[in-house]
Amino acid sequence: MNIRPFAIADEEAVIALWQSCELVRPWNDPRKDIRRKLTTQPELFLVGEVEGAVVATVMAGFDGHRGWVNYLAVSPEHRRSGFGRAIMDHVEACLKDRGCPKLNLQVRASNHDVLEFYRRLGYAQDEVVSLGKRLIPDAP
Repeated sequence: MNIRPFAIADEEAVIALWQSCELVRPWNDPRKDIRRKLTTQPELFLVGEVEGAVVATVMAGFDGHRGWVNYLAVSPEHRRSGFGRAIMDHVEACLKDRGCPKLNLQVRASNHDVLEFYRRLGYAQDEVVSLGKRLIPDAP
């Protein structure tokens, strides 16, 4: 798998991948999420491709205190191939190069397979409560 920065030409393939991985939710417009990401640290929005096809993504950021990962996705037909680990290793290295001391991410509590994937990568549940507040609604 070749890992490289997202390009505008990837948008449709990326959204299709996110849909196949059930990452898209009605309250998050993926096109708006992509446009927003491209305004802030776009080099941390990565895609993995095999034979020219997008098979993995990760969207990361670093605010000077913590790094965050969103939209980690590997196409269902390419899972258990090491691509998830490879793209996470890559983005972790990018964040570490920026001086990022800790990486945070959120996983839906019901997504046991993904929780186990992250545990195998060395992630552990923090004793925190995740809170959120929508500042700009995506849905009409």
